[in-house]
Amino acid sequence: MRNSNFYKRLSSTFRENPSISRFLVVFAVSGGGLVAYSEANIQPVAKIDELPKAGSENKRVVVLGTGWAGISFLKNLKNPSYDVQVISPRNYFAFTPLLPSVTVGTVEARSVVEPIRNIAKKKKNLNVNYWEAECYRIDAKNKKVYCRPSQEDKEEFVVDYDYLVVAMGARVNTFNTPGVEENCHYLKEVEDAQKIRRTVIDCFERASLPTLSDDERKRILQFVVVGGGPTGVEFAAELHDFVSEDLVKLYPSVKDLVKITLLEATDHILNMFDKRITTFAEEKFHRDGIDLRTGAMVVKVSDKEISTKVIKTGEISTIPYGMAVWSTGIATRPVVMDFMKQIGQANRRVLATDEWLRVEGTNSIYALGDCATINQRKVMEDISAIFNKADKDNSGTLTVKEFQEALDDICDRYPQVKLYLNNKQMSSLVDLLKESKGDVAKESIELNVEEFKSALSQVDSQMKNLPATAQVAAQQGTYLADCFNRMEECTKNPEGPLRFRESGRHRFRPFRYRHLGQFAPLGGEQTAAQLPGDWVSIGHSSQWLWYSVYASKQVSWRTRSLVVSDWMRRFIFGRDSSQI
Repeated sequence: MRNSNFYKRLSSTFRENPSISRFLVVFAVSGGGLVAYSEANIQPVAKIDELPKAGSENKRVVVLGTGWAGISFLKNLKNPSYDVQVISPRNYFAFTPLLPSVTVGTVEARSVVEPIRNIAKKKKNLNVNYWEAECYRIDAKNKKVYCRPSQEDKEEFVVDYDYLVVAMGARVNTFNTPGVEENCHYLKEVEDAQKIRRTVIDCFERASLPTLSDDERKRILQFVVVGGGPTGVEFAAELHDFVSEDLVKLYPSVKDLVKITLLEATDHILNMFDKRITTFAEEKFHRDGIDLRTGAMVVKVSDKEISTKVIKTGEISTIPYGMAVWSTGIATRPVVMDFMKQIGQANRRVLATDEWLRVEGTNSIYALGDCATINQRKVMEDISAIFNKADKDNSGTLTVKEFQEALDDICDRYPQVKLYLNNKQMSSLVDLLKESKGDVAKESIELNVEEFKSALSQVDSQMKNLPATAQVAAQQGTYLADCFNRMEECTKNPEGPLRFRESGRHRFRPFRYRHLGQFAPLGGEQTAAQLPGDWVSIGHSSQWLWYSVYASKQVSWRTRSLVVSDWMRRFIFGRDSSQI
């Protein structure tokens, strides 16, 4: 009886004080001792109330998508003057860099996802609601989005907005290759990773049946990965580890028949990495027995064979396979393509925004992440306006002093200027002007407009599109949220660069991407890391850096503890081969 009263009092304490559960210490006896931090909150999820109509005192912000860009925007938005409506057919955020690990059971699928409602309910001072639906049309003229619920028997609905944030991501690019959609697996969503995991185990189970011929067993256990980018390379490495460390012990009769082939259309894999990493990765794959074929383009996929063409010779060959994973790039979603036609961007391959992430041709629509690209304005398009703005005395020539006064605004507005100077190993644009004038003393340099154009004529050659990565999308979401947080303040006191074609300043500084580095896990507890400053590290130490970075980047302590525990479980017990 005394013990019963104790447990009742303990249970009552936790119910009356939900915050205590945040400091709950969980000991997992089976693996040694794992101390985890729980973000459990016993409070019920808030009901979805009808938002105030667009145009009311609080501005309605509609966010389309729950990927890296959308969630980064949502987590960093703090201004209570907005009512936020999130619309997406996926009611969770997925940590996509770990999807290759999910395909082989190194990490469980639920460990890398965080429900949107968990994220929304933490926004205490912000009215945030979520609807599970798919946007199939954007009406920019009337500020409406048309949505279709994920449930088949529900009616479609229309949502008004004051501001629209398009963060819908992209779809897989098949390059119109025949048979890809019907026969290949993709690796963009959690469901894709789960399907691949089931198929891998199914291939081994089928190959173990006594009724098959040796040729059929070889075909079934031939795994083909198309695409030598980070996702394709990491998946091939994870699959190799899964086979060599776990499955060969469970399927000894077919272990010698397994073959992994990686196809890449260009001359090397991991083209976006340093050459040292590319070389190491290719050599390691050869040592591991992975059949690496570069310069091979897939031209057709049937249910049992993949046809490839050697780009240099045009030779066509076929590869039998049991499972094929297509990981070759991204393409624009149909709803975004229709929207692009509305706003005069029909000739573009991807939605274009300005440097403040606002969709070109609109005033209240922003686009982030994989569905959009920043259309950086060229210096030469504004060169005359820049000259006239800097020439304050209207003398028709530009002195060093006048140029110095406008220098920060020029570099802020046109980032390619700074990149060009860095590549030329120049400390400032004054050095560039001096180079164009020869041995003239710096103080006496004066340029007319034609000489000014000549000095900056090569600057735009440094313009590059940002890569479609989670890192870029997350930084864009954070930037846009900061702009929304300070919208009213910066409208009154603009902090951006000069408007060279108009008067005044821009409200905000343009978005600037800061590259923090990139990883390429290569299997065998070895990872290649390329960090800012041309710092390259390859090996086991980089693998532990990869573990720490990816654990720290999880969106909640719940997913962080789950991912870490999955890694520990794999070290101790190996990967699970159940077909679930």
